[in-house]
Amino acid sequence: MTNNNKPKPDDRSDNVKKLKKMVKNTTENMEAAEETMEHTTGNDREAVREKNERRKESIEGFRREILDEAEARKK
Repeated sequence: MTNNNKPKPDDRSDNVKKLKKMVKNTTENMEAAEETMEHTTGNDREAVREKNERRKESIEGFRREILDEAEARKK
């Protein structure tokens, strides 16, 4: 029995579009969480704050990837 499961070619043509959408969605989630924090206290409020910090880090990573993709397209 042979294995014909070849990996798909790397298609990066829409990576920037996907990354920009991820930035937008994550930003919207952060804003919704900020609104929720107005109505929470204690540990719940701290958990939302910590999650938003992780979201900020993710957005920074997405933006670095967008720049990397732009550089890759130039080459």
